[in-house]
Amino acid sequence: MLLENKVAVVYGSGGAVGSAVAKEFAREGARVFLTGRSPNNVDAVAKEIVAARGRAESAVVDALDESAIEDHLVSVIKTAGKIDITFNAIGIPQNGIQGVPIGMLPVDSFMAPLTTYSRSHFLTARAAARLMTEKGSGVILMHTPEPARWGATLVGGMGPAWAAMEGLNRGLSAEFGPQGIRSVVIRSNGLIETDTIDVVFDLHSAAMGITREQFQSFIQNLTHRKRTTTVAEVANAAAWLASDRASGITGAVVNLTGGLLVD
Repeated sequence: MLLENKVAVVYGSGGAVGSAVAKEFAREGARVFLTGRSPNNVDAVAKEIVAARGRAESAVVDALDESAIEDHLVSVIKTAGKIDITFNAIGIPQNGIQGVPIGMLPVDSFMAPLTTYSRSHFLTARAAARLMTEKGSGVILMHTPEPARWGATLVGGMGPAWAAMEGLNRGLSAEFGPQGIRSVVIRSNGLIETDTIDVVFDLHSAAMGITREQFQSFIQNLTHRKRTTTVAEVANAAAWLASDRASGITGAVVNLTGGLLVD
């Protein structure tokens, strides 16, 4: 197994991406510590992992709360002895943020994703990196969609927020790489199985005056494969990148956009 004897912490593990990555980590042998703000959702994922003979523990942690994040990681160290992997999959509601022309977007709506994503990923990465430094190894993983790089309309502050995450990733790699800590971003597009993309595609199609199906087809046809990234592809990539087999990859963005973006 790719992650045997590894310890992973997943933020936003009650959501579609966070839960899928957590389950894949567990299938590959990791002991997974699940966190989120909704205990019912997080507990449900933990129970599913345990039922599949994986190892999972859950806790309520606000990934914007500095003290809560640090206290939780200290408890993980006390319980498991180390932290090998951290993955932050938090999200925010997209109504009023996407689907609005930027010239009509209120400043608070523009700033919300920049403030939320930057703060959360900085806090969770910094706290983990400090503890990982003590044992000289670890992997910090993030996830961004294609507007982090691609100039897309009607995404408001989301594109700049995701771009900021990719910039943070490079900085983390530069500063903590000498201590054996890798930082990697997974960039996807679509994820049409998720509730969030249902909302996003509805917002964009309504703003463009086309059907949701037409908008989805437009996005899919931009890729070489004529389909968008799946959640399973993100989870599989995350498990491999978190493993020792990806030891040469840091400070990079791993491109799962299917040719929509070609670096």
